[in-house]
Amino acid sequence: MKLFSLPTPGRKLLVLAGLAASTTLILSNAAQAAVSEETAFIFNTFSFLIHGALVMWMAAGFAMLESGLVRSKNTAAICLKNIALYSFAGIAFYLIGYNLMYTDVAEGGYIGSFALFYNSSEAELALLGAEEATDALISGANGAGYSVMSDWFFQMVFVATTASIVSGTLAERIKVWPFMIFVIVLSAFIYPIQASWTWGGGWLAAAGFSDFAGSTIVHSVGGWAALAGAIVLGARRGKFGADGRINPLPGANLPLATLGTFILWLGWFGFNGGSQLALGSALDAIAIAIVYVNTTMAAAAGVVVAMILTQILYKKMDLTMTLNGALAGLVSITAGPDVQNHVYALIIGGVGGAIVVFAVPMLDKLKIDDVVGAIPVHLCAGIWGTICVAIFGGASLGTQLLGIVAIGAFVFGTSLIVWFALKAAMGIRVSEEEEEIGLDKAELGLEAYPEFGQGSQSF
Repeated sequence: MKLFSLPTPGRKLLVLAGLAASTTLILSNAAQAAVSEETAFIFNTFSFLIHGALVMWMAAGFAMLESGLVRSKNTAAICLKNIALYSFAGIAFYLIGYNLMYTDVAEGGYIGSFALFYNSSEAELALLGAEEATDALISGANGAGYSVMSDWFFQMVFVATTASIVSGTLAERIKVWPFMIFVIVLSAFIYPIQASWTWGGGWLAAAGFSDFAGSTIVHSVGGWAALAGAIVLGARRGKFGADGRINPLPGANLPLATLGTFILWLGWFGFNGGSQLALGSALDAIAIAIVYVNTTMAAAAGVVVAMILTQILYKKMDLTMTLNGALAGLVSITAGPDVQNHVYALIIGGVGGAIVVFAVPMLDKLKIDDVVGAIPVHLCAGIWGTICVAIFGGASLGTQLLGIVAIGAFVFGTSLIVWFALKAAMGIRVSEEEEEIGLDKAELGLEAYPEFGQGSQSF
């Protein structure tokens, strides 16, 4: 039956019915779109918070790893440093660092705003204080696509990770308070300024530099700061003999170091997965799953390569090298964990594991004392991982090298200045007698294992 064969009233009724159905469909689609927008906001915020919590758990991993790799007379001091550095870093980043990193960074610029504090948006506070959550209030709060403080939390745990890297290298001979002052400077100024160049939309971002989760921006930065500190601080007493001999100073608790490595591996899923920066769509969920798999494959490859190489080179497998092989694999994949061919992740992580095996003895030959091997793991493997974005991810090799050099020069140079200033102003190293009895007694007046009487051990 044709429409125009109906009487005029019938045609009008049919047209009106069609208009009503169309209007209903339009309104329904609009409602679904609004729900979808709010749902995306919820999942994006949840991703920042839960992945940030995983990264925060890495602080426990660093504490356990470092506690296992220092001698027992320094265990309580290293534990104190790790919980303290997380706290100092978080406060410094809240007061100054986040604004320098993200607020009002000019396109192609070099720094954000010098402003104190970073708080929830007015739109979010209005929604929290409203008697009724109206559509207008919800839409206003959804402006960023996520709760702004969830992003702050996620970014803060990254800067705390950077500070933890420095802690391990300088263990067993640095004073606690000068170290905390350095952590404040690192978290409030050094880290945020260089991070603003890429993640804040600054000049390196404009140049095309790519670092998905921070092989350079986080890990190499910690490595450069640690290297500068190790040079200024000097080696532990007894580490290097007058005849050039290298004396091993083994850690006290390798099971604890192994536990720390597993905790770090778990936390890395938050580190890399959360750097997708969204979970509001199927595309984001798929991307995060790929990142998780690549993160695992790279770490596993680092373990296997480190085991094989130490067996070949030293005729015995080395547990500490293997642990660092896992971490080097994780650091290496961090710049490009979104590669879609998982074989690339195996290659990237495997080479990272090899880098550690060769870089650790190289540092010893240079008489640079790195207690936990943080410089090979975070600096050397971080550089490799950043280059891999060009090799496997299609980025410009020249731009990747530009970012590595620029960030390295800035962080190493400023860190050297701060370390020398601290050394001149208050001293950064404990006395020989304090180093002999251990920092637990010298700095804290207690021992981690008092029933074993380990605090009086010499090197």
